[in-house]
Amino acid sequence: MTAIRDLSDEDLTLHAQEWRQRALRGDKSARGVAHALETELRRRGVGVTMQTEPANLDTRPVTLRNPRPWWKFWSG
Repeated sequence: MTAIRDLSDEDLTLHAQEWRQRALRGDKSARGVAHALETELRRRGVGVTMQTEPANLDTRPVTLRNPRPWWKFWSG
């Protein structure tokens, strides 16, 4: 991979999104690379936006994910 500082803003954004997707899919080695790319984007003042949200990533608060505990199934 070329030096991070040599990449254009567009290429850096694409690489950051690709590596973050890998990290979200469970690739443990991708987390550090994604972090470094995103850090460089923040240093440059470029915002990072995910084009596609992973289907299995639930970002709701815990209270909304399971509104009723399973052990209270039989109680009113």
